[in-house]
Amino acid sequence: MDRGTLWGLVAGRAARSPDVTALIQAGATAADDRRLTFGALRTRAERVAAGLYGLGVRPGSRVVWQLPTRIETVLLSLALARLGAVQSPLVPAYRDHETAHVLRRTAADLFVVPGTWRGFDHAAMARRLAARLPRPPAVLTAYRTLPDGDPAVLPPPPAEGEAVRWIYWTSGSTADPKGVLHCDRALLTAGTDLGRALRLTPSDVGSMAFPYAHVAGPDYTVMLLRHGIPAVLFEHFALPAALGAYRRHGVTVAGGSTAFYALFLAEQRKQPGRRLLPALRLLAGGGAPKPPDLYDDVVRELGCALTHGYALTEAPMVTMGDPRDSHEHLATRDGRPPAGMEIRIADGGEIRLRGPAVCRGYLGEPAPFDADGFLPTGDLGHLTPSGHLVVTGRLKDIIIRKGENISAQEIEELLHRHPDIAEAAVIGLPDAARGERVCAVVEQPPGAAELTLDAITAHLLAQGLARHKLPERLEVLAALPRGATLGKVRKPELRERFGGGAARV
Repeated sequence: MDRGTLWGLVAGRAARSPDVTALIQAGATAADDRRLTFGALRTRAERVAAGLYGLGVRPGSRVVWQLPTRIETVLLSLALARLGAVQSPLVPAYRDHETAHVLRRTAADLFVVPGTWRGFDHAAMARRLAARLPRPPAVLTAYRTLPDGDPAVLPPPPAEGEAVRWIYWTSGSTADPKGVLHCDRALLTAGTDLGRALRLTPSDVGSMAFPYAHVAGPDYTVMLLRHGIPAVLFEHFALPAALGAYRRHGVTVAGGSTAFYALFLAEQRKQPGRRLLPALRLLAGGGAPKPPDLYDDVVRELGCALTHGYALTEAPMVTMGDPRDSHEHLATRDGRPPAGMEIRIADGGEIRLRGPAVCRGYLGEPAPFDADGFLPTGDLGHLTPSGHLVVTGRLKDIIIRKGENISAQEIEELLHRHPDIAEAAVIGLPDAARGERVCAVVEQPPGAAELTLDAITAHLLAQGLARHKLPERLEVLAALPRGATLGKVRKPELRERFGGGAARV
């Protein structure tokens, strides 16, 4: 029995499958790859826990860690789970502003960093920020080596999974990130439900190409522990460099978000007629809208299934498409919720959530739940008679022009069908006469013809879009600004950048 704790799940899997591979660290070549079994995962994590205990980490200690996707990162996180510490993962892309905010809000006892990673000195930043705090945390560099000790010194592992032991951070661009409070049981519920939805089998091989510090990290780890299957870890995901490891290890399940689907598809189009990843059976993810045309292109050209779901930091698994669903359901909907996840569509179309995978609230803020205990998400959608969720956008993505509500996502999906548009983001900009005007910000594929506002207007009209929804401004960027985790477009940044100025024609 795992008793609802992550460490209980680790111990249980290690007892059942000690010699089965759990993690594979992708190297540049096969000689550079590293492996760890489930048995070694438990043994080494417990020794790391003992090493941390020797450094003063105790049950309830607050530890912020900012580490890349490596075996050592998983070991450190599991060691903290063994101790019952409160851990706050931080994506490595965060710099002084966001990191200082996290250290201050958590009142961290320990801050773990990778040293200099990808040209940035995290250790220097850690020391600089710690010196500014009234109670500075200890700073530990942990990249290739981790603290080590004798597990005999350890107290018993946590006995229950209801206490808040995780603080995850929502990404913000115009405001400080919020600390999302989770317990072990919530993360176990989410990861278990995800594995069921994807219909994993003992022969599957997963992959983690996203930052392990994202809430998807424990989500995916729980899935591996439940099913006893391995995953390939990519410290830095980039294509085509990562393709060799995908092929070497026969990855069958991959993904992360819409941006990942598009990257794989772009690589496949460089060699049409030859499968990019022969073993791949399923791409899966969430975190951003999935245009139906992208679904069709991926399934047809990559030769695999694609299931997309809806999740957020506050609830890591809300819905997920079933690989056995119909084409219509997979292309146009965002899956069904598992047992225990309640979805309520409030007045105005807002999606609200209640269930064991939902967070406990936000660090230092009033409880965000409504009178019935549902969490308002700020997302808009509806449920179909079959129980599938259709996410239609965000409350702040509804553009109100002359009193008419316009869905940004509807226009984005139509723009995505244009052959000279690789990615599109539609935003509302202030307008004194109309309230808001519609602005399309697009990214073009290499070699595409130059776009004009007239050209996209003609395209949208040909797709049947109503005239009052047409963009009145076009901006073309070399690359849309994206979040540091799953590559979601940062619309607040676009609104701030294009809040004034003339339209492109």
